[in-house]
Amino acid sequence: MMAMIGRNGGRLPAAPGNRLFTTASLRGAAAPLMTQLTADRPPAHAMAISWIRAPAVRFRSESTISLDQKAARPHSHEEKASGSVGGGGEEEGIVSYWGISPSKVTKEDGTEWKWKSFRPWDTYKSNLSIDLKKHHAPLTFLDKLALKTVKAMRYPADIFFQKRYGCRAMMLETVAAIPGMVAGVLLHCRSLRRFEHSGGWIKALLEEAENERMHLMTFMEVSRPRWYERALVFAVQGVFFNAYLLGYIISPKFAHRVVGYLEEEAIHSYTEFLKELDNGSIENVPAPAIALDYWQLPPDSTLRDVVLSVRADEAHHRDVNHFASDIHYQGHELREAPAPLGYH
Repeated sequence: MMAMIGRNGGRLPAAPGNRLFTTASLRGAAAPLMTQLTADRPPAHAMAISWIRAPAVRFRSESTISLDQKAARPHSHEEKASGSVGGGGEEEGIVSYWGISPSKVTKEDGTEWKWKSFRPWDTYKSNLSIDLKKHHAPLTFLDKLALKTVKAMRYPADIFFQKRYGCRAMMLETVAAIPGMVAGVLLHCRSLRRFEHSGGWIKALLEEAENERMHLMTFMEVSRPRWYERALVFAVQGVFFNAYLLGYIISPKFAHRVVGYLEEEAIHSYTEFLKELDNGSIENVPAPAIALDYWQLPPDSTLRDVVLSVRADEAHHRDVNHFASDIHYQGHELREAPAPLGYH
């Protein structure tokens, strides 16, 4: 325990955690407090007091309080809760003391852009000129292992979802969006450790992960998952994330080959989805608004147009990951070959 030395040489104990102030600095606002403290004490004893304990009141620094917060202080809690502050009961906007404010984005026709997860410059028109029958023939042991791994993953999905392709697509996208993120993060850390460029592969893989996530956001508008399907996502995502992380650390060429075969299976699943739409087993509903803006589809587009765009994306991801695996098989690193940025 710390002790303070008074003017008469005595030692005054100080409780830990409490701040003490010398009376030499308390001349203005603290004078009445000193008078009250020493009113009932003899003058000699009062002269021995050289330190007083500050009242246990905590203050927030004014520099950390925004102008909007200061302006809102006079209003009551009832007004804030009811949203009456600001007039009209409208929801208060987000303000920033640091000068950061969301920019207002509009479409080409001048209407307000309503999506916060992506902007107009992130949208594109899907390239549908793809070879759906393209397949990488497994030649090496790792290739065969990668193909068998993907086939083993597909088997339980066929049993669980059967022909509910909307829910199947959601489950597929929760898995397909993981490899690009994992590989991108690992390459990012590798680039930092080695002080070297990545050849654009970090951005390309993260771009792939974001594209797969947008597939999921789209199908969420078409088919609502049940509670046990959501629970299944937790389990599958936890297992697949850690398995792919370990696999990529051990052998990137094997990991990319797995994704290449996984995308081939995705193409097959979406082709079956289109067949069900064409024969009327699944209603060809209007395309969700998020799909119209993300793929720049015409206003009268339907679910079939969305599935065509998604299938084209999966074909492009197939090509990119098989290409990445081939680079490793030829004894090179990804940074030695320019990444196919923007190749959806």
